[in-house]
Amino acid sequence: QVQLVESGGGLVQAGGSLRLSCAVSGRTFMYRMSWFRRAPGKEREFVAAINWGIVYADSVKGRFTISTDNAKNTVYLQMNSLKPEDTAMYYCAAGRASGVYYEVTAYDYWGQGTQVTVSS
Repeated sequence: QVQLVESGGGLVQAGGSLRLSCAVSGRTFMYRMSWFRRAPGKEREFVAAINWGIVYADSVKGRFTISTDNAKNTVYLQMNSLKPEDTAMYYCAAGRASGVYYEVTAYDYWGQGTQVTVSS
């Protein structure tokens, strides 16, 4: 069984930075680790993924960085130059590497989410 616990969300002004963490327990070897987000009234959308390579959504490319610390079993999302449109609940997810990285259905495990609010 895999458990994912996010932390690090909060309220920040536009242009600011936050670092989200996802503590991972259980066997995730060969899993793709990703971040998704859901803004109020919108569908959950892909943000970034890391496996053998790294992929970003166009909307965050150049501003967000996904990384892992295998010794700490933690996945990070460093978010810089934040915009009000980045406001959302952010979720960590673990899924099969064979799945399509941007599809919610490709992921087997999800965290409870951490709220990020960016004020203008």
